[in-house]
Formats: sequence, structure tokens, C-alpha cells
Amino acid sequence: MINQVTLVGRLTKDPEARKTMEGKSVLSVTIAVNRPYKNQQGQIDADFVLCTIWNRAADNTEKYCRKGSVVGVTGRIQTRYFENDQGKRTYITEVVAENVRFLDSKQASPVTSEPSKEEPIELPF
Repeated sequence: MINQVTLVGRLTKDPEARKTMEGKSVLSVTIAVNRPYKNQQGQIDADFVLCTIWNRAADNTEKYCRKGSVVGVTGRIQTRYFENDQGKRTYITEVVAENVRFLDSKQASPVTSEPSKEEPIELPF
């Protein structure tokens, strides 16, 4: 059996990793993936896919990505469930990431500091 997923899309919010009781990093993000066609109104629809990222990949995604960052994710589909407040079983289908690639160019990355306002220095040569 094959259970393999490849997605390229944009993060819908800033990633925030958390730690498990065992000290492992885990990050849950939603990736907006555009559909390859337009709807009847001429607009491009998107699917919003829940992804779970673990360990070093979670730490790096939190450190280097922001809302709107383009990422490529490969992984597997997993379905899990929990009992909600009314005792009803709720199912969640997600992609468990095995590999995350940051696809934004360096020019598209957010600037973290203001540019220098100093006058350029003229060199004597």
C-alpha cells in the first residue's frame, strides 16, 4: 500500500511550535493549496489542509516561516479521532509531514530589521 502526499502551498498563520511531555517539538499548521482550475465565478479556489510537523522540522518551520510563506510538504495522510464535549466521536484527517521545504526566495522573506539610515562612506580608491 502507498500512503504518500506532496503539497505546495502557503501557511495560513504564523507557526507556533509546542513541546510534548517527552520534550519533542510538534507544530500544527494549515496550508492553503490552490486548485489547478477556476470556479464558475472565475476565481481560483483553495483547499486548506491540516499538517502536523515534528521535531527539528517543526523547530525550523517556526524559525524561518511566517503567515503566507510558501512551503512544500511530503508526508502521509492520517485520520485520528477524539471524543468531543457531548461525547460524540470527532474525526480529523491530516498530513503528517516527513519532509518540509521552504520555497520562498530570500527576497520574499520578511525583513527583520530596518535598513541603515547612515550616509554611504566614500572610499579613496
